[in-house]
Amino acid sequence: MPSIDGLQDFFAQQTPRMTALADSIWSLAELRYAETASARLHIDALAQSGFRITRDVAGIPTAFMAEWGGEGPVLAFLGEYDALSGLNQQSGALVCTPSTDSPGLAGHGCGHHLLGTSAHFAAIALQQHLQTSGHQARVRFYGCPAEEGGSGKTFMARAGVFDDVDVALTWHPASFTGVFSQSTLANIQAKFIFRGKASHAAHSPHLGRSALDAVELMNVGVNYLREHMPSDARVHYAITDSGGLSPNVVQARAEVLYLIRAARNHEAAELYERVKNVARGAALMTDCQVEVVFDKACSNLLQNSTLNQVMYAQMQALGRLEVDARQQQLASDFQATLDSNDVEQVSRPLASVLRGKVPAVFEGLAPYDPQASDIMFGSTDVADVSWVTPTVQAWVACYAFGTPMHSWQMVSQGQSGLAHAGMVRAAKVLAATAISLLEQPERIAEAKAELLERRAGQPYVCPIPADVPLPFTRT
Repeated sequence: MPSIDGLQDFFAQQTPRMTALADSIWSLAELRYAETASARLHIDALAQSGFRITRDVAGIPTAFMAEWGGEGPVLAFLGEYDALSGLNQQSGALVCTPSTDSPGLAGHGCGHHLLGTSAHFAAIALQQHLQTSGHQARVRFYGCPAEEGGSGKTFMARAGVFDDVDVALTWHPASFTGVFSQSTLANIQAKFIFRGKASHAAHSPHLGRSALDAVELMNVGVNYLREHMPSDARVHYAITDSGGLSPNVVQARAEVLYLIRAARNHEAAELYERVKNVARGAALMTDCQVEVVFDKACSNLLQNSTLNQVMYAQMQALGRLEVDARQQQLASDFQATLDSNDVEQVSRPLASVLRGKVPAVFEGLAPYDPQASDIMFGSTDVADVSWVTPTVQAWVACYAFGTPMHSWQMVSQGQSGLAHAGMVRAAKVLAATAISLLEQPERIAEAKAELLERRAGQPYVCPIPADVPLPFTRT
């Protein structure tokens, strides 16, 4: 197909640079809003390729925009580079082993070191195509921090960063390949800080008011609430301050962090209000005070079947993802470390392709049904971009089939040959999709019309209120 002419040669030349960048970011493993070195690596490489750099996008020090070109539609590639807390892991190890190569406790358990690198080089590939083809477009790479628990893109969308974008393209590492055609859950994250009164737990307990009791009662109350919330809603919590280490002191302060998810923005907001009422009840029962601190939120994802079909055609044209016998064996070794339920979770929706066989490496392509309306029971801040501009995503196999997200196995495979092969394939998919859209500008217009239809007359309203500061500005 004309849209992928030259991409094979380009990426064959760029693969060493891509691998070096991804591996460097894997080793850094920086957490949300602290991705200083990772962002700098991307910025320096894009600047060397002739992109204009805008730093501190939306007031976020680790967010940036790189742009090339001055005329034509704005085609934006979304890149991420943040890691996950508690997932430090030795590269290539077949058991859960702390890393000797990277400092700290974080690890790339969601493959964002690959994600940002593919989007980065897809932008450069499109730049190269424009220089030789005569097409005109403005190419952008958005460095997007804090997807994991920080909703960086949502804060960026609140600031209007994506308002003039015509199409946004991105992808996510996985253990299979296909169009990202599911909806995702909207979410709201908030801290509930309870304040009581300290006292001696034995001598004068009647004088104390336990903030930890309030946290525990809130958790019990929310557990009773689960029966009466929508079946596709999810509520999770973590006690982030238990009030100290001394059991003979009535805890005067305790804190719990809640993440509340539902299928649509308004449902998440309604459920959040109910959770807040439970917290108020817990405070009343314990004679404590409660402070609610809104932390972050993101929207439900709006699919765009017009763009999905364009991307799917490019994925078909690129053919199978083939890896050598060594990587096949390594994937088989990692698959042996997985629980059968992990593999079944991925196998079930791909039954028509697998036909009863479970591969070590998924080399094919998941079928795409434009009429399907599945929900992936997770959340992503890409969703907020999808409300602002037509957005398309891919899944690309970078790990042994069945590898679960946010696992030590995913971290351990992050520098493997399979991870690198999937990363290069993802960059080809993104670049080929962008080129195809330039060759068929009517598809961009169709995608914009579809977005308006899916919004059903609703404007984008950021789920993070205007008065909520960026998380890293709080003291």
